[in-house]
Amino acid sequence: MANYRGCIMDVDPKCRENNLAHHSGEIDWKRLIVRRGQPFAISVRCSESALRQNQLALVLHLGKRDEVVIKVEKGSRSEGAWWFAEEVAQGQALLTLHSPADAIVGHYCLDVSVTSPSGHVLEKNDKINFHLLYNPWCRDDAVYLPDEKLLQEYITNEHGIIYVGSSDYIGSRHWHFGQFEENVMDICFEILDNSNDALRNSEKDMKQRWDPVYVSRIISAMVNSNGDRGVLVGRWQEPYTDGVSPSKWTSSVPILQKWSDGRARPVKYGQCWVYAAVGCTVLRCLGIPTRHITNFASAHDTDGNLSVDFLFNEKMESLDTRGRSDSSWNFHCWVESWMTRADLPQGNDGWQVLDPTPQELSDGEFCCGPCPVAAIKEGNLGVKYDAPFIFAEVNADVIHWIVRRDGQRQKIRVFQDRVGRNISTKSVFSDNREDVTLHYKYPEGSKKEREVYEKAGRPAREPSTDRTKPGKLQMTIKHAEPVFGSDFDVVVQLKNEGGAEVHARLTVLAMGVTYNCRGRGEFERQTKNVSVPAHKVHKEVLRVRYDDYAKCVSENNAVKVTALLEVQGDTGPDMVTARIPLGLPEVLVEVPGKAVIHQTLTGSISFTNPLPVPLKRGVFTVEGAGLVSPTEVKMNGDIGPGQKVCVKLNFSPVRSGVRKLLVDFDSDRLKDVKGAATVVVIKPSVRAF
Repeated sequence: MANYRGCIMDVDPKCRENNLAHHSGEIDWKRLIVRRGQPFAISVRCSESALRQNQLALVLHLGKRDEVVIKVEKGSRSEGAWWFAEEVAQGQALLTLHSPADAIVGHYCLDVSVTSPSGHVLEKNDKINFHLLYNPWCRDDAVYLPDEKLLQEYITNEHGIIYVGSSDYIGSRHWHFGQFEENVMDICFEILDNSNDALRNSEKDMKQRWDPVYVSRIISAMVNSNGDRGVLVGRWQEPYTDGVSPSKWTSSVPILQKWSDGRARPVKYGQCWVYAAVGCTVLRCLGIPTRHITNFASAHDTDGNLSVDFLFNEKMESLDTRGRSDSSWNFHCWVESWMTRADLPQGNDGWQVLDPTPQELSDGEFCCGPCPVAAIKEGNLGVKYDAPFIFAEVNADVIHWIVRRDGQRQKIRVFQDRVGRNISTKSVFSDNREDVTLHYKYPEGSKKEREVYEKAGRPAREPSTDRTKPGKLQMTIKHAEPVFGSDFDVVVQLKNEGGAEVHARLTVLAMGVTYNCRGRGEFERQTKNVSVPAHKVHKEVLRVRYDDYAKCVSENNAVKVTALLEVQGDTGPDMVTARIPLGLPEVLVEVPGKAVIHQTLTGSISFTNPLPVPLKRGVFTVEGAGLVSPTEVKMNGDIGPGQKVCVKLNFSPVRSGVRKLLVDFDSDRLKDVKGAATVVVIKPSVRAF
């Protein structure tokens, strides 16, 4: 038998051509990264005599310890199997590999062997490595999304907008997902390899990675570090001195890099929008279409009764049992991922809720979902995963109770429309907000909405407390849209629609709260007796001063005002609340002129101090993927009340396309003030000589 040692002279994975065809060039042009269910080609150069007398055989190895070994059959198109076609000419074989649309995603090593007709291996080349991702462009893949416009937004767009604030005053912040940044893909697979499932049984875990339902649930658990080697530690109030304030982050990339560099040591700190943003990055990178969602007035129902019960004592102090009572957050963020659900009855395909924020255990892990949005809308709470909890987040009733000194509970008021409002996501290829509330539920108060609520497990909704009868005082709270640093008025309005004067006792208190409704201290309280003549309106004004609320507002700058009304001769009190987000000023970012790769640009950054006191230790942090690496610009001296400061920044773009220059301003009294500018970077024109 002839000696064919050295007959394989060269193997070319054709990275650039394959990656371009597989929508993975933005990740890397030098490594082979392909998507399942779509063919890709490699070329093998061999001696002509070897190819003439023998044949090529291909074997795939998957996993760090070869947990999965797959033989690639030649010309065999059997369903669910890898196969390859071969074209041979002049000592070169062009091998076209076909992966099944449900192939395992991960890092593969491909062995190319020259074998004799009897099957004896004459020579083997095992230096071809590649990554296989989910393929939302493939009709047979479970994550197939047929609209190219949606794919451009939910797979390839690295920029996002996160909605914050309250349902009445919606704010936004820019975020860099960075799913195509250097090393991010490798970190995503590193996250999967560090999951509890992978560490318990790596072979079983690897074999389940074909399934986006399984993988997305793993990611939901691994973005938080509760009970595993996950990415982020959560903290919902200061101090953050041993880490980074959640509001400081503007990108998933440094979080993922820090976790990887620290060998799976969790990064400090995250809150819901950060958890969701990191989850969005990982899912998009792996090829699962994903979008960031904000649910305003989001319920956290700890006991599963589809109501959020707020308990107060007679002093209107919240009775929170060690932080485990029900709550209604100003806003809460999760993600939706697009996939079919072969594990569920028909009608559950499409967008699936995944929530990486650690709130409740799900099958022993701090994760949530994937749960079909369609199931939530229809009240089908028997489907996997975590449907009852998610249903309550957008549908629960809000009930206020007074707990008397003898322990007796007295119901004050029931609200049926206070939860799950203005559910928001960034619209496709614009920076506008898209409202997706009607994806989650039927219109509030409609017959269909009530039917769904009953179907979900309650015989009837808790009846709303009637406050419209003659002789009752109608109480509402009104306020402007205040800016942090200013004094502002809150007006409690009492309307008497009855035919007789009403005498009452009114208590109004103001306190600082976190965005997830945890109290941070009361700073104002007023109690007085009021009389409201028949068919008249009485207005009680509470002046909220910066000097008072600055001591106890949270990093998300929210004030909660509660009014308790006790009417003489009435059977019970009335209570209303208003959570008032304090808007922040904006950093103005401008980049004039044409942006061209590798040509210097000058950006202008300006900021005006809105506070009545000087700001010390001011610093701008500037970053932008493809534009500039994170850069700090420190201010010399204090920034006085009302003073405007301007700085210039020179940078040279290194990547073309639509980019975002993100700026964060910090000081001693004012932190995490954001600004952004869109920069369209073009490639330099090529002149013909």
